[in-house]
Amino acid sequence: MAMETRSPVSQPALLSGLDARSAAILREIVEQYVETGEPMGSRTLSQRLPLSLSPATIRNVMADLTDAGLLFSPHASAGRLPTEKGVRLFVDGLLQFGSLSEEERESIAGTLDVKGRSLEDMLAQASSMLSGLSSAAGLVMAPKSDSSTIKHIEFVALGPGRALVILVSADGQVENRVIETPPGLPPSALVEAGNYLNAHLSGQTLDRLRETVSTDMTANRNELDHLTAGVVASGLATWSDAEERGGTLFIRGQGRLLADVTEIERLTTIQMLFERLETQETMLRLLDLARESEGVRIFIGAESGLFGMAGMSVVVAPARTDTNRIVGAIGVIGPTRINYGRIIPVVDYTARVIGRLLG
Repeated sequence: MAMETRSPVSQPALLSGLDARSAAILREIVEQYVETGEPMGSRTLSQRLPLSLSPATIRNVMADLTDAGLLFSPHASAGRLPTEKGVRLFVDGLLQFGSLSEEERESIAGTLDVKGRSLEDMLAQASSMLSGLSSAAGLVMAPKSDSSTIKHIEFVALGPGRALVILVSADGQVENRVIETPPGLPPSALVEAGNYLNAHLSGQTLDRLRETVSTDMTANRNELDHLTAGVVASGLATWSDAEERGGTLFIRGQGRLLADVTEIERLTTIQMLFERLETQETMLRLLDLARESEGVRIFIGAESGLFGMAGMSVVVAPARTDTNRIVGAIGVIGPTRINYGRIIPVVDYTARVIGRLLG
């Protein structure tokens, strides 16, 4: 089954001011840049273009494109490379999208739809898969979940001072957290904490459960001793803290961004990128970018407002349920010369699969 005929990119085509000859030359230079990262000269262009143009004519067109801010020369005698403005124009109106085969679709869906897998495992797998398919860094973000009802909570001892909290939602998703427990806590206290919470669940959301437990403890209407009450509070707090951070972000394939990096300045910039990605503000902004679009959004350089940096691109799409509810953001971060024609349909379809699974 072929990809849908509509473009998955939500931005309009912008080709004002370019004639067919200029557009063809710009496309060829950008495609060469995406493939090899190398500049292209007029003689090579004259051999590759479907148009019959002399090197001199091509040089004149390249000079015009350079004056327009779409191309630049990395060295005095070298060919031309596209600027970020030139890549943007290419993506908006000259890019020819690839398509996913039925086999590729089945592979993506099968990789993600594994029964019994926890939410974290599924999102981490999606991020790793995107990285592998795009040769860039894959990112998947799930917003805080405050509407899913709770089915079961359990505490499992891991050793002195540590316990695992297992939370099962009504839709079958499983999440795990490790908490610190009070010194001298007997194993029976973990069982008691689980029994207490499960007795108060009755299909409540996590937010509502926290309110119920807080009220119950404040009014001293429960029979929990001090140590067990601490376990209950710690177990619920782990999910509260995660939600206050704005959600869960998975990034895989960071090393792919460092493969061609030789300059210390460039390496530092990429390190700063991932440090900022981990902050709440950036995660929320990423989710907002996805929420504002119906399909895939492409941000080149500093366009997204996420990083304030050049040389990197972000391709992101919202994961929506059948009822159009946003349940996450799916995307790829890579150098400006990532293979947009390949990555866009992959991100688009992966977002649809994630939306269906989380919905």
